[in-house]
Amino acid sequence: MSLIKIKYPSSSERAIRDMRAPTKVLRSRSQWKNKAIYRGDDSRSLRKDNNRLKRERDAESKRADQAEKRVKELEQQVNHLVVQDKVDLIWVALQLFLVAHIGYRAVSRVLSVLAGYLGIAKAPCPQTVINWVLRLSIARMQTAYRLIAPRVNSDIFSNGFIWMMDISIGLNNRKILAFLGIEALHHQGNLGAPTLQNVHCVGVFVAPSWTGESILEALKKLIGVMGRPIAILKDGGKDLAKAVRLMNEQGTLCLSIDDISHIIANLLKHEYIQHPMFDTFISACGQISKKLKQSVLACLVPPKTSIKARFMNVHRLFEWANQFLTHSPVGRAAEGSMLEKLRDSLGKLPGCKGLITRFIDDVKPLLECQKILKNYGLSDVTKKECESQIGQIPTISIQEGMMNWLSKQTYIARNIGLFKDGMPISSDPIESLFSVGKYHGVGEVKDADRIALRIPSLCGKLTREDANKVMNITTAQQEELTRSLPSITQQRRQVLPSPGTLETLSLQNVGKNLELIPESKNRGKNQNSIEISIDYPKMMEPDFEVLNSSTFFMHAEPAPLSLHA
Repeated sequence: MSLIKIKYPSSSERAIRDMRAPTKVLRSRSQWKNKAIYRGDDSRSLRKDNNRLKRERDAESKRADQAEKRVKELEQQVNHLVVQDKVDLIWVALQLFLVAHIGYRAVSRVLSVLAGYLGIAKAPCPQTVINWVLRLSIARMQTAYRLIAPRVNSDIFSNGFIWMMDISIGLNNRKILAFLGIEALHHQGNLGAPTLQNVHCVGVFVAPSWTGESILEALKKLIGVMGRPIAILKDGGKDLAKAVRLMNEQGTLCLSIDDISHIIANLLKHEYIQHPMFDTFISACGQISKKLKQSVLACLVPPKTSIKARFMNVHRLFEWANQFLTHSPVGRAAEGSMLEKLRDSLGKLPGCKGLITRFIDDVKPLLECQKILKNYGLSDVTKKECESQIGQIPTISIQEGMMNWLSKQTYIARNIGLFKDGMPISSDPIESLFSVGKYHGVGEVKDADRIALRIPSLCGKLTREDANKVMNITTAQQEELTRSLPSITQQRRQVLPSPGTLETLSLQNVGKNLELIPESKNRGKNQNSIEISIDYPKMMEPDFEVLNSSTFFMHAEPAPLSLHA
């Protein structure tokens, strides 16, 4: 085993080592400090950058989440906005005017208030709304010839529509002649009386006057485009009846249906207009109205009745009088009481009690018949119900007149094949049309031409497709229709402040009559092409003179009628 020798440093070596050691330590520590300081600066800078980037990343992430949430909210709002484009804006404006029945300025104000909720950048002005309504009328008349209705089996040559026609007046020397089409089988698939949404405007004419011959010419123009209607529903006007009679005489067979409301009014008029107490009753109601209007009993004021068509709604006045008299029972009234004040205003009304009772007994069955026939049409079922009501009328002349009318209309309904489903028997839609046209969106100046221009827009059901059609009507088409029409408002501004210009009014109104009729591109405009001739004898046609005669048998069963084109 070998021994390991350990060599120890000498004293001199230890002295040298001891002298070098502090220097080495100091130098080694100085390098470490420098390195630590250098590394520390880098670490702090990196740490600051990392913290900054982390804060920015978190902030950006938060903003991204908020932006994504906002985008989703905006998408939901856009999906729920009513107005997303101009077509929607037109549709909403037309609904406010035609369905909500508010004026042009009101439509503009409502859209301004709801602009933020509907997504509208700028609400249309009243003139823009007027242009949209007018363009809707133009669009509907351009496509009216495309109207299709189910054909009635007994009359395959007709267009399936019953036409309503009537005449109304405006604020000038012009009269409006309007034609509305309603499906002959309306009561087959609709419950209730027809409204303006169930009819279509097929023609509007404006002229200074209308006669049977001029109405016939208008009918020919419409038949040339629309085809022959299955029947014409009208009131008791002589000019309208003459036009239908002339049309039948010239070979275009078209039956005439008499409106039930006008028949009832005429029956009541013929019976009561000469009654000795009728004028007294009307005068007493007027005096009561004057005394009660500015008193505590103003709630008992009698209802207003029309002067020209008084018997269309005079039953309301009699019903009011009957209820009004019940507030004055037999006996003395206390001094200063409300009953005493009421009796001070009665005047001659208590002496009309017999007339009031008789009139109400006559009118109640008539109104019940009117309600049945308007809602369900004339059919086998409704005829029996009406006959039971008519039998309750105490006045024989009214009872017989109503039975004669019912028999005549039953004759027509059977021969045109509508007695099973129900034949429309009321012209209320065209009466309502004139009423709405005169007082909605017209203002104080009820210009006949301007009223006539809006009539097609008031008929039929409003759809979004109508708004698309409005977009397709150009300004040139609108100006072509309205440029030649005189405006009462413009004439007033020009003539009233300028003396000596009255003669210009006659020049402005010469030869400028409005005609709104459908225009078919597949038909010629030659008026001779609309004449409908018959080359074979008419068999078993109705005798219109007999039907209009008071000697027509009430329960006669007429022979079947063969219809010809």
